Parts: sequence; structure tokens; C-alpha cells
Amino acid sequence: MRGKGRTAGGVDARIASLAGRSHGVATRRELLAAGISGGQVDRGLAAGRLIAVHRGVYRVGHAAPSREATYLAAVRACGEGALLAGRPAAHLWMLIRGSPPPPEVRAPTERRVAGVLARRERRGALPRDATTRLGIPVTTVPRTIVDLAASLPESALARAFHEAGVQHSTTPTHVEAVLARRPSSPGAAALRRVIHGDVPVALSALEARFLGRLREAGLPLPETNVVAGGRRVDCRWPERRLAVELDGYRYHRSRHAWEQDRQREREARSRGDEFRRYTHADVVEHPHWMLTDLRRLLQDRQ
Repeated sequence: MRGKGRTAGGVDARIASLAGRSHGVATRRELLAAGISGGQVDRGLAAGRLIAVHRGVYRVGHAAPSREATYLAAVRACGEGALLAGRPAAHLWMLIRGSPPPPEVRAPTERRVAGVLARRERRGALPRDATTRLGIPVTTVPRTIVDLAASLPESALARAFHEAGVQHSTTPTHVEAVLARRPSSPGAAALRRVIHGDVPVALSALEARFLGRLREAGLPLPETNVVAGGRRVDCRWPERRLAVELDGYRYHRSRHAWEQDRQREREARSRGDEFRRYTHADVVEHPHWMLTDLRRLLQDRQ
């Protein structure tokens, strides 16, 4: 009996080790490949140590599943080459907010999985749009944006596209490359309007405060979140060749963000724009210098 107990404990430890590397999720195939027999898997299910989520996909432990566990289990249930897609992928990439949407998966084979919106994609089409995030196979950010166009209103799509640029350095060119392969995608026309800057992006609190300062000072208002030189620019007066970036702490605290900021400045100057960068303190706490600077620039560049 003691040997049997040690053996059972060893199996549990191996299952826990395997699942611990993937958000507490393991498939029957993975367990068998790890040397755990079918009988041991069945006994684990009977004892409640394994919880069946989908056919052949299990969760270890009784705690409520995380978002990642739910999404990974859905992808595993849809077979080899499947990817999290659509709104759930956008939530994973932090392009949209709110409660996690139900799982949506793209797969190269037809699957019907309870609780999962599974769509078949022609074989060979998915690999170029595949990546991983947090250990979950998922569509790339540009492909996710293209898929979102089918389900989001233009204003929300514009915000998601803006977030993709800020957080993941996704450019209009990246998204256009996916659209070129999928020209008839639902929402493609709306997405092209977003890419070309024809749909205004809902302003951040800092941008809204900046425009308020301009109105109070009687200065002309810029175009906001428009594409110039392949990137979105926070604020631009195109007829005066003046571009302004607003540096909130949220998006400008990493080395990558710092490098991207310098690149935006170089690109602005290369297209002939005068360039300014204002911080939260400039806009909110001490706006006098900023407004004096802008008034001079706008007058000089008429």
C-alpha cells in the first residue's frame, strides 16, 4: 500500500508539474506523452484531481480558472494549429478592456466545442498570423485588429488600433499587409478608414486637457491621433507643419517607449514638421510656458 501511495503521489506531482507550465491546463495527449497512463488519467478524473474542461482537455486543481486557463483550454480543444482570435485575442493583447470575452478560436480543421466560438480557417493560412502571448497560441496583433473590424464599431476599432500602436508598435503598414491577404474581411472598409485617420480616436484624459488649454488660450485646435508618415501623431497642425506628442507616464516609462519617442521626433523633422513634446506637468500643472511656446510657433508657421 505504501508503494502504491508513493506511486500515486508521484503521478500527481508529474501532472501538477506539466500543468503548472501551462496555466494549470493539460491535455490527455500531453499526459500520455509524459508517461502517465490512460488508467492513471481516468483515476485522476474520478478522484477530482483532474477536472474535464473540454473533451481531452483537463484542468488541475479546484480554484476558479483564470482567463489564461480558460483561453488556453479552448485553444487546446480545437486541435493542432488553433489560435485564440477576435475579441478574446484583443483582450489578451490589452487592445480592449472590460470583462474577458468568451473564447473564440481559429483552427485549420472544423471543430465544435461547447462554450467556444470556433471558426475554420483554410489550411496554411494561419501560421503567418500565429504567435504566442502568456504561453497561449494567439493571432498576431495586426491580424487581431483585422478580425476585430467585424465586431467593433468604428470608434472602438480606432481606439484598439491606437492601443496596438502605443503598446505593440503596430503600424498602419503592418495591418495593411494582413488586409492585402484578406481584402474581403468583414469590416475591411471601416478598418481602412481607421488606418487612414478618417475616424477620430476617443481622446485620453491628457489629450482632452491639452485641447481644453488651447481653447482657453484662443489657439487653433489641431487634428488629433492622425496618421503622418506611417505613424499616428497625437496632435498635428498640418497647414503649419507642427506636431505635438503628449507624454503620459503610462506609455512612456520603458526603454522601448523612450526609443519610439525619439523615432517619432526624427520622423516628424524629416517630413518638415516642427516638433514639440509636452508632459503631464506641462499641460496640467504649469501650462503657461507651453502655451507661450505654442502661440509663438503657430504664429511663426502661418
